[in-house]
Order: sequence, then C-alpha cells, then structure tokens
Amino acid sequence: MRFPPLPRPRSLAGQLFAMQAVLIAVVVAGYALFTYVSDERQAVDAAALHATAVARSVADSPTVGAAIHTLDPSRELQPYAMRVMRDTDVDFVTIMNPAGIRWTHPDERQIGRHFIGRIDPARHGRTFTETYTGTLGASVRAVTPVEENGRVIGMVSAGIRVEAISARVRGQVTALLGVAGGALLLGAVGTYVINARLRRHTHGMNAAELSRMHDYHQAALHAVREGLLMLDGQFRVALINDGGRVLLGVGDEVDVIGRSVAELGLPAPLTGALLSSEPRVDEVHLTASRVLAVNTSPVSGGERRGTVVTLRDVTELQSLMGELDSERGFTQALRSQAHEAANRLHTVVSLIELGRADEAVEFATAELELAQALTDQVVAAVSEPVLAALLLGKTAQANERGVELVVSPDSRLDDGLLPAELSARDLVTVLGNLIDNAVDAAQGSVGARVTVTAYASGSELVLRVSDTGPGVDPAHADLVFQRGFSTKPAGPGGRGLGLALVRQAVTRLDGTLTVAESAADGEGGAVFEVRLPLPAAAVNGG
Repeated sequence: MRFPPLPRPRSLAGQLFAMQAVLIAVVVAGYALFTYVSDERQAVDAAALHATAVARSVADSPTVGAAIHTLDPSRELQPYAMRVMRDTDVDFVTIMNPAGIRWTHPDERQIGRHFIGRIDPARHGRTFTETYTGTLGASVRAVTPVEENGRVIGMVSAGIRVEAISARVRGQVTALLGVAGGALLLGAVGTYVINARLRRHTHGMNAAELSRMHDYHQAALHAVREGLLMLDGQFRVALINDGGRVLLGVGDEVDVIGRSVAELGLPAPLTGALLSSEPRVDEVHLTASRVLAVNTSPVSGGERRGTVVTLRDVTELQSLMGELDSERGFTQALRSQAHEAANRLHTVVSLIELGRADEAVEFATAELELAQALTDQVVAAVSEPVLAALLLGKTAQANERGVELVVSPDSRLDDGLLPAELSARDLVTVLGNLIDNAVDAAQGSVGARVTVTAYASGSELVLRVSDTGPGVDPAHADLVFQRGFSTKPAGPGGRGLGLALVRQAVTRLDGTLTVAESAADGEGGAVFEVRLPLPAAAVNGG
C-alpha cells in the first residue's frame, strides 16, 4: 500500500518553519523521554525518602507508643494516622502490631486485617522501602519498627501511590511541551518576520525563483557578446563576463574579481570613465587594439552601491566610418570636378560658337594635360592602387579647401610591394587620418600645402605627412595621439579621434608613430611619420 506523499512547503518561510518544527519536535521528544525516565526514577526515590521520613516520625511519636498499650489502639491511632496523612501528603499511614494486624487504614474496613506486603525486616528492627501493590494499588512504601526498650511493639508503614507519582511526572512533561509550543510559536513569528524582510530584499522572489534567475543570469553572461562589468561601491570588480574579458584584454587566467579598476592596466581615459560617478552614454574609448563604446550607470538605491558598465566593440564600425568618410570625400571631389568640367566644357563650347576654334582646342588641351599630369605624378610615385586612389581623392578634396596636396619626389611604392598582412583598411585609416589632420592644420595658412611622402626603406614602409600649419607644441607631442585631444571644435562624432585611431592601427601593426616640427625653411608646421615593418619576402620581391 502506497501512501500519498506529504505536501512540501514551497516558500522559504514554509521551509524554515518546517525545519524548525521538525527540529523542535525531535529535541522536545528526546528531552521529554529523557525527562520522563529520569524524573520518574527521581520521583520514586523522592517518594521513598518521603515515606520513610513520615513512617519514622510516626514510629517515634509518644502518642503511638502510649496508644499501643491501650485495650483498643485503633480508637486513638486511626484519627492520628488520618491527620498525619493530610499533613504530610502521603496516601496512607498504616500502624500494625508485630504480627502485621492493622490498627489503622484509610479504608476502615481494612482495620483488623493482615497487612499485605513484607514485614520481616521491620520485625527484626530494620527500616526498608519497596514498591508493592496493596489494597490501594501499586505504591512506594516504607515500613519501620516501633521499638520500646529494644523490642518491637509495633510497625508503621507509610506510602505514596505510583499513580500519584506518575501524575507529577506527567505534569512536568506537560509543562515541557508547553514551553516547546511557545518556542515553536516564537520560531514561527520570527520566521515570518525574517521571510518578510528577505522578500523585501529579494523583491518578492522565493528561493525557486532566485535559483531560476541565477541560472538565467549565468547563461546570459556567457551568451552575450557585449562586455558586462559590475563594480562595487569602492570601484572593485564584482562581476565580469566573457565578452568583457575579451574587450578589455583580460585573459581567463587573470583573476580580476575583487581588484580595483585602476589595477587592470587599462588606458587612462578609459579608467577615468569607469571610475567616474557620473553616467556615461556611448562614450568612445580606445584600448591597445579596439575602439569601445562605453556606457556606465550607477546602481540605484540610497547609498552608492556600485556601477554597471556595458562595453560594445565598435572597432569595425569606426573603420567603416573612416572608409565612408574617404568615399564621401571622393564623392565630393568628383562632384566638384564634375562642376569644374561642366564650366570648362561650356567655355570650350562658347569659344567654338564665337569662331575661336583654335583657342578652344588650346584651352581644352591645357586642362587635359593638367589633370593628366596630376594623375601621372601620383601614379608614378605611388602605383599601389589603394594609396594612389586615396591620394587622388584627398588631393581634390584639399584643393576644395584651398590647400595644395603634393606627393614628394622621394615617394616610391610599386604595385604588389605591400604584403597581404597590411590591409587596405589599415592604410586608409593611417594615411587618410594623417592627411585629414594635416589639411585641417594647414587650412587658412599662407601658401597652405600638405606634402605626402611614401616609400619603402629597407624592411620598413615609411609614410610621412607634413603641413604648413602652426605645428605641434613639444609639450603636447604625446597628447595629440590621445583620444579627446584636439584644437578644433567638437563635432557630432566627438573630437580628437583621428590621430588616436592612427596610433591604435600603428601599434597593432607593430610600427612606430612620431611627430616633430617641420625642418623646411619658412614653412613651419608639423611632420607626422609612420614606420611599419615589412616582411623580408615583400622587400626582396619589390
């Protein structure tokens, strides 16, 4: 036969209360059993001592000795025995002659009858105790002799019923059970209070919901590609997911939990953003190899409890935006060239309509030679297609802004020289941002010009960009490559990101990036130089 399973308490309070109830029940049951056994033994011993004391007192009473010598001892001894019973809280006091015939008994019908139980030790002058079942039931009794001049003239037996002793023990156990019930009630009230406080802290979720939430939490941490970082109130790392370790460059073998953000070896601007108490929204920061969008939000609730940080990798996005800016520049240059070509075409048509055909041919030929000369100059110096296209587009774009962009006669980069490891995207990022920065610096200066030099020297690719701008303060030579440093007004995408991206790309390619003042007489300006290592096979093949 199978019994239906007992319902299990689902709430945390129910589980705590059930555990306390079982614990208290086990403790109380064990203690009650121990108490019942030990107290019953103690009660029997105490009853024996009490009965012995009463019997000895009655046996030593002069009233008893005098009454025994009368013709009718029962007439005087029965009232006396009943009075002693009331005063000493015993169940019976029996006075008998040496032969065991009762003179007194609680039941007067038993007077004159033989005492039930042992009396031989008392006949020989010894007091003893025993547990015996007599006319009143089982009792703990004491029997002692009444002596006169060394001989036994009577005996006294006093006793307490076992039922009365058990009733006293049951009273003690009942009191113990009452205390246990009170403890259980107090435990229930305490459990309710603790559970209410716990539910306040856990937003009403019970243990099963918390466990399920923890499982979801762990699964989400490992599944999400974005970086998640949680800091405590002292800006120590409390939690970091796999994506956060990858984006911050912290390996799995490094234990970062409990360490301060300042000890992670991150770039100073990024560390400052993480240590800030103000929230950050899509703030762009650079690490050694990545561009990160950082969002920080303080944990709400009274005192400062910590900060939640999300990290998003926008390296590819920034590269694509750089390429898009280059393409946009090319488009603007083509639009400008188309506008200029239309003007020149109208001029040629007008000269033909005026009958000046020779002058029209001369004008058209001169414009064609000028454009072809620029293309030939760039392609002759830099035949690598990506860089040639970039330089042609930047030349037209710079011309629109009143800046002359020239390729140095020292430039020489043949097609196929650059290895596959050096991607076109990195070249566009490095050289495009350097040219944009130089054009911005040179714009508005007298004889504004930007000079680009690109060549292979030994096992290195050298890219040098100089301008006629105000130059770079030597005190800021290193700051210009940090994200956020700029002498221009902030734009929609922030400011000071171009040169920081250049340094990031150069560092990733194991190259070097330097800035110095221009050595050309009267030109001033700054010179940015990039040196990228080339594989030996690429140099020999070139």
